[in-house]
Amino acid sequence: MTTAFGGSAKASKALPIGLWVTQALLGLIFAGTGVWKLLTPIPQLAAMIPWAGQVPAAFLYATAVVDLLGGLGIVLPSLTRIKPGLTVLAALGCAALQGSAILFHISRGESANTPFNFLLVGLSLFVAWGRRSRAPIPPRG
Repeated sequence: MTTAFGGSAKASKALPIGLWVTQALLGLIFAGTGVWKLLTPIPQLAAMIPWAGQVPAAFLYATAVVDLLGGLGIVLPSLTRIKPGLTVLAALGCAALQGSAILFHISRGESANTPFNFLLVGLSLFVAWGRRSRAPIPPRG
């Protein structure tokens, strides 16, 4: 069996599988980071990530909440098939968050800390693209 693009039916399953794997990894990374920032005392965080001790606590906790919500949003709407289009918005939000993190680090002279942020931007945009146009999840119904 071939697809409209000349690939096999097996290849057509690779994208949805890759999207699910990417969503799960991003969900773990973002939600895990959010929970970690919320539950770890600031002095301990500052020992591992110095900027955490150099910004107002409200800023740190705001980033933690956005991380947590992004991680949940990139997985749960697709998984439950309740408003799965929210996954696209969460992925775009995660990309925007990481873009902001890149600018934050560059403004502090910490551009060496940005490669992982760039990776997360790319993975988030992959999920947004894939779930929007190539392998959308149908809503429950």
